[in-house]
Amino acid sequence: MSLENDKVLVIGGTSGFGKEVAIKAQHRKAEVYVIGRDQARVNEVRYNDDIQGSSLDAQDPKQLTRFFEKYGSFDHIVSMLGGAMGGGFLDSPVEEIRKAIEDKFFANLQLVQIASKNLRKNGSIILTSGSGGHPYDASGAIIGNQAINTMVEGVAVELAPNNRINAVSPTWTPTGLWRDMNSKQLAKQEDNVAENVPLGRVAKIDEVASAYIYLMENDFITGQVLKVDGGVDL
Repeated sequence: MSLENDKVLVIGGTSGFGKEVAIKAQHRKAEVYVIGRDQARVNEVRYNDDIQGSSLDAQDPKQLTRFFEKYGSFDHIVSMLGGAMGGGFLDSPVEEIRKAIEDKFFANLQLVQIASKNLRKNGSIILTSGSGGHPYDASGAIIGNQAINTMVEGVAVELAPNNRINAVSPTWTPTGLWRDMNSKQLAKQEDNVAENVPLGRVAKIDEVASAYIYLMENDFITGQVLKVDGGVDL
């Protein structure tokens, strides 16, 4: 139940949930690495939080493989890969739906196949799924999230008994993913989401990040999707 001296990799660890997970793990005396696409954000995390970082495209198998060849195996590998999508099956272009599924499911499937070969014994992989939304207004994203949940169940059996895999499933949370929204748009979106959450508010980044840490530290959890969503799917 400790991360001290563990080697932790956070893919997408330069903003939002990923950055907070990296910082929390570093505060627990883990040796933390982050991967991000934006070199400036990678440098910021490295400078402010004594975390090692690399700028690369984690959806490129060659770049990802070279990273592991350089840095070796890890105790925990966290993935924030995936995006968001609005729109139903009839009003969204097939290409847009396909891309949402590719970015969410197939990008993580490729990552899991590579990362599973670079896990230390008793290590874990933690993916990011998602809660909230409906098939009629978030078609590709819903399919991608459901596919991740199914993959976690299957891979958990394939990795056992030496390694584990789980996922965290947050609902909409104000993170860097929404940096293109202005303050009024962001406030309106928060209010709209909160109306459908039983707890009456959106999540805080810290609350979601703590779930990843919990899944790293508890060695007897595998094949699970931990929802941090205020009960939105209820």
